[in-house]
Amino acid sequence: GVVEACLLHMLKRRAAGFLRTDKVAALFTKVGKTCAIAGDVCKKVQELQQQVESRKNQPNGQEPLKRQGSTTSKTPVLTPQAIKHIWVRTALIEKVLDKIVQYIVDNCSKYYEKEALLADPVCGPILASLLVGPCALEYTKLKTADHYWTDPSADELVQRHRIHGAHGRQDSPSKRPALGIRKRHSSGSASEDRFAASAREYVESLHQNSRTHLLYGKNNVLVQPKDDLEAIPGYLSLHQSADSLTLKWTPNQLMNGTLGDSE
Repeated sequence: GVVEACLLHMLKRRAAGFLRTDKVAALFTKVGKTCAIAGDVCKKVQELQQQVESRKNQPNGQEPLKRQGSTTSKTPVLTPQAIKHIWVRTALIEKVLDKIVQYIVDNCSKYYEKEALLADPVCGPILASLLVGPCALEYTKLKTADHYWTDPSADELVQRHRIHGAHGRQDSPSKRPALGIRKRHSSGSASEDRFAASAREYVESLHQNSRTHLLYGKNNVLVQPKDDLEAIPGYLSLHQSADSLTLKWTPNQLMNGTLGDSE
């Protein structure tokens, strides 16, 4: 949406199309006549739009039958937000958005007024340069549905610990103490408090801070402490400080703060 706002800023009426309501589509189509990369994006967008229309025409959203052995990919499911920004989104996924914007900047006099953002000698090239990073990412390899259960991130582990620690507090959330402060209960022992403090310190260390940098983290890594014991799942992480690397592993029970009867 932000990129579209930049592309539409002071766009010439002739470039936007007199009768077209989708000005971004008109711009990409016009640029595609002289820029081969933009032309390829136009073809892909037209194919996606046709697939979306055919999906709408299918009863109950059923997929059309394909020949056996066909290599045709499944019709993509696009959200309304993705359809709204389908031109910029397709160029981004194809990793050519930065090149198209750079081409528009280089030929800005054809499409924009003199006061336009992309016609500015500084802001135009900066926008094209900023898009190089997003275009270098891979958007086809998404996280699976069970990712959040098998491989939680360090931020999620810290959030889980804070939620778990909040159950035992009776003070107001607005004036709650830091994670290192823990109210003592009559039923808890000193060893349990020590283990809980160790868990809090470790979980807090998973957070990015100025002292240590989390390089890698993996949940459910099995470790067998003794030959006669079963393997225990835990969280393995690699931290980098100013002068050393530290490899840590902590059982899931300790990470979650639920020690139970374990040693």
